[in-house]
Amino acid sequence: MSHPENTNLAETFAGLTKSDPKVSHLAGNHFSKPASAERVNAAKAGLEKNGFKVHVVNTRADAFETLKSLIPAGASINNAHSTTLEEIGFISYIKGQTPWDNVHGTILAEKDAGKQAELRRKLGSTVDYYLTSVAAITEDGKLVHGDLSGSKVEGVAFGAGKIIVIAGSNKIVKDETEAFKRLHEHAWALESARVRIAYGLPASAVTNMSVINQANPFNKDRLHVVIVNDALGY
Repeated sequence: MSHPENTNLAETFAGLTKSDPKVSHLAGNHFSKPASAERVNAAKAGLEKNGFKVHVVNTRADAFETLKSLIPAGASINNAHSTTLEEIGFISYIKGQTPWDNVHGTILAEKDAGKQAELRRKLGSTVDYYLTSVAAITEDGKLVHGDLSGSKVEGVAFGAGKIIVIAGSNKIVKDETEAFKRLHEHAWALESARVRIAYGLPASAVTNMSVINQANPFNKDRLHVVIVNDALGY
């Protein structure tokens, strides 16, 4: 089984820790290592107990195919920026012809900054399927993530019809305390390194943060979590 290649290697964990001295100390730390099978099983059980739909896969190619299988033809889709989605080849894939209405492509095609922001507000968070990753998954089944603009947090919390979270097992942590540590000391630092390349900005910021404790009781099939037995993203 194959999948499209990630063409954005400079913004991967390996690329950033090699090129940016501000994050070089993070190379090889425990937040960048795949979790043990025991911890993956614990996180899966915790997520399922909290009502989430969980899929555990072994490879990036498996993750790519699982993601494709979860989205029906004709659905509208959007994605938060996600190095994980890039690494499994999904971002390369949706830049071409797909069975879906890629709203993200429509948003990026608008070059006027004000109009693009309005499209993000009106279209980006209200799609049928919103694709993203998270900063951490706790062993008791909570999802922790944050962003700068609020578009990701809002889309995941309520706006989109269904959410698919994809994460490498390196994002599994013991509890919320360790999740916040991973978010602020690891993921934020690497995202700041990414924006220095992508946008020429000095750093990112966690201006919005969310802990998703359990599935929406009124829509229990809304949020799927795909855990990959690999180290992906930040």
